[in-house]
Amino acid sequence: MQPSPRFTLSATTLDAPDARELARFYQDLLGWQVREEEPDWVAIGPAGAGAGLSFQSEPAFTRPVWPSTPHGQQMMMHLDIEVDEPAPAVERAVALGAAVADLQPQDDVRVLLDPVGHPFCLWTRARGHA
Repeated sequence: MQPSPRFTLSATTLDAPDARELARFYQDLLGWQVREEEPDWVAIGPAGAGAGLSFQSEPAFTRPVWPSTPHGQQMMMHLDIEVDEPAPAVERAVALGAAVADLQPQDDVRVLLDPVGHPFCLWTRARGHA
């Protein structure tokens, strides 16, 4: 039996009208650095190793709709970002260009939309839980 090939998730890639602009938003939000940059593609990540985010310019980009609707562009995925304190994290994200989503389905999670409409959640780990 042959050994299984190695698989390592290196990044999640988000489409955007302008990869550089969206990368800059997440770079400022997460405090990450640019790892690689090409004319229509940017990769960012934390200092050192670990999976990061990539951004790809897509001329046919259609802004996602959240919550999903039967005939709108589906969100397809979202990012979960753990924060220490929700209120200042939401304030910072909004100052950088995010918008608070109209629908907030959970009391302990804040749903925001990045500048091109990708939803992301800010959440806090319950105290006493690892």
